[in-house]
Amino acid sequence: MTASPATSAVPAATKPRQSFLGLWNISFGYFGIQIAFGLQNANVSRIFQSLGSSVDDLAFLWIAGPVTGLIVQPLIGHYSDRTWGRFGRRRPYFLAGALLAGLALLGLPNTGLLLLAAAFLWLLDASLNVAMEPFRAFVGDMTPSSQRAQGFALQTWFIGAGAVVGSLAPAIFSALGIANTAPAGVVPPSVRYSFYLGALAIVLAVGWTVLRVREYSPEDMACFEGRDVQDETHEPLVYPARGPFWIAAGAVLLALVAVTGLDKQLFVLGGGLAAFGLVQVAVRARRGTGALAHIVSDLAQMPVQMKQLALAQFFTWTALFILWIYTTPVVTRYVFGSTDTASAAYNAGADWVGVMFAFYNGVAALAAFALPVLAARIGNVRTHMACLLAGAVAFALMLVIRDKMLLLVPMALMGVAWASILGMPYVILTRVLPPRKFGIYIGVFNFFIVIPQLMVATVMGGVIRSFFPTEPKWTMLVAALVMVAAALATLRVREDAA
Repeated sequence: MTASPATSAVPAATKPRQSFLGLWNISFGYFGIQIAFGLQNANVSRIFQSLGSSVDDLAFLWIAGPVTGLIVQPLIGHYSDRTWGRFGRRRPYFLAGALLAGLALLGLPNTGLLLLAAAFLWLLDASLNVAMEPFRAFVGDMTPSSQRAQGFALQTWFIGAGAVVGSLAPAIFSALGIANTAPAGVVPPSVRYSFYLGALAIVLAVGWTVLRVREYSPEDMACFEGRDVQDETHEPLVYPARGPFWIAAGAVLLALVAVTGLDKQLFVLGGGLAAFGLVQVAVRARRGTGALAHIVSDLAQMPVQMKQLALAQFFTWTALFILWIYTTPVVTRYVFGSTDTASAAYNAGADWVGVMFAFYNGVAALAAFALPVLAARIGNVRTHMACLLAGAVAFALMLVIRDKMLLLVPMALMGVAWASILGMPYVILTRVLPPRKFGIYIGVFNFFIVIPQLMVATVMGGVIRSFFPTEPKWTMLVAALVMVAAALATLRVREDAA
């Protein structure tokens, strides 16, 4: 893959609208990615518990994903904005991520060792980050502004449909007569076969998008923006001066953990803050011009809407990460009455979590097409706020419901929230982001998805041990309150261009 060739200035042109088939091909790869993501969300805690992990250690074992996302997503966004080759600029990343994710899906349920399973989770999360990050920018690349709500709605439908397949796969295999139980330390066959299905699905679906979609060239994209393709190479970089502040914040947190005996997992968060500060200091001192310098500069120049959405995203994804980590131990304990991972009751409960996750993703797939209609009447921000409040109600209901069928009620509300979370922030953002920087800014925007995941992974286990060591159900109350905070934070978001 080579750098994009420079050309002379071109006149502005209108980006063509896509047919329905065109929109379908653009996002079909996300179907396979989301099957893999659905399998991960619904089954990784189950795999870890089957291999001997305790409930309060689950969050830390998930920490590989957030750490990887912080590093991978902005880099992939930056490079996919700036490179061009035979398969375009986004599609090579789709394909590479899909192939690596397929390998991780084959290995994760077959390790037999907890640490090795955590390593495969890291590989899976890194690979899914590589494949997923450019898909958001891909919709922006390939559609005019007036069609992006439709583009993201169809992408949300694929996300929901893929997650339904991924979440339901173990239960389907179990219904076909494949065992859903196994001796202690062994992952049930129904789960293993589901991961094999996921590996095949992600490679085939992403391969379809790679082969069926022809990306616009750098010259085409510059023409659509009415600029010279060389303009971006002459943009001045901004070198933030707050690096020492972040180093100090990280050092203080590290010292507090060491001196007061706080949960040692907080070392990861403190180290991350200090590392971010060191990068800023190094880039500023050297007046660098490489990838890190551009990422730091773009982070410092975020559009105002991106800053306004950041707080809402932070709270939203804190709640979602709690959902994905703790639904399995909550449902298996309080609804199915078992904490023994080798028991039939526990595994029936874990299968039911897959059904629950499939249900909310199915609702999201349907709601995705209704939300643009509602947004046209009351606005994107108000639509998003209402959906987040529906998610908060869902968490509150999960705290008290003890009937497995009734659990589908909060999952329906969660599906409405999930549909909005997957689409509305990106509809708002792509209206104000410079198209030539869709990749990097969506990668940076994902900081506010990854950072809360990192915080939950480092903090939530300690919260459980300190406040409710024998009652994980209270994690649902924490999630409900955090989701309310996310809804309130959207009141700060302006939809008009800065």
